[in-house]
Amino acid sequence: MASRFTLRQLEYFVSVGEQGSIAQASAMVNVSSPSISAAITQLEAEFGLPLFVRKHAHGLSLTQAGRQFMDQARRVLNEAEGLNRLAGTISGNVQGPLNVGCLLTFVQVLLPAIRRRFQDAHSDVQVSQFECDQETLIEKLRCAEIDVALTYDLEIPPDLEFIPVRSLPLYAVVSGYHPLADHKSVSVKMLADHPMVLLDLPISSTYFLSIFEQASVAPKIVERTRDMAVMRSLVANGFGFSMANIRPHSDLSPDGRELRFIPLEGTHRPMRLGFVIPHGARSVLSVDAFIDHATQSISKWGYPGVPAS
Repeated sequence: MASRFTLRQLEYFVSVGEQGSIAQASAMVNVSSPSISAAITQLEAEFGLPLFVRKHAHGLSLTQAGRQFMDQARRVLNEAEGLNRLAGTISGNVQGPLNVGCLLTFVQVLLPAIRRRFQDAHSDVQVSQFECDQETLIEKLRCAEIDVALTYDLEIPPDLEFIPVRSLPLYAVVSGYHPLADHKSVSVKMLADHPMVLLDLPISSTYFLSIFEQASVAPKIVERTRDMAVMRSLVANGFGFSMANIRPHSDLSPDGRELRFIPLEGTHRPMRLGFVIPHGARSVLSVDAFIDHATQSISKWGYPGVPAS
């Protein structure tokens, strides 16, 4: 007799396997813990195999059989997603799941507004978003965990395609009372005389530090953070300057203190904002529709200082 299980049960199983906890999986898929627990129990009963080892203090861990089932379940879910997309392509309807990745440094400035209008226009598309650093975005694209990434043209590997949308200039970010706060522009050598708060994300930090290397000076890094909001608060409270390509709508730090965004002098390579996709991904209607929609939104975005429209 053929096994009886649902794709939804497989989705819950994979989520628990990835999270190692029914509670965390519940939050991830927005389904109650009892429902997920019941789905796992039904799968184990259907296949006659224990898929997890229950550890009271440490959540759940996959058994050897569970790890093999996890790999196959992912393939089944990917194939099912492919069927949805094929149906959309044949029918000409934009539909099905769409996983969108976005670089941590500017996700809060762009993606929610872009998503809102895209989902209003395409109600049959189920969008999930992922906020990551550049290395993780590339890894997720290669593993087909996301379909498209909104990011910069930083170290894009040849097996992925970059679609540019617009160039973004480089700014020095200082507090309202920083010695350079009233300057119309600043040079890298001027900045090198002051302490720096480095936005320390993979690949992004390499780009910022390369600006100083090109000028043959070394920055005085006194603080490092992986969080854009924390960087802005550290700068606003006088711990040092920082650098950014994205200027938010408000020139205030999260704790309400004044920030100044000062253009950088010189011929530094601007960052290009755009999309990274696997080659051929635009043949998927939902991916192509999202890229077209987001491109229009970003082109109308009054950078810097006006939010996406």
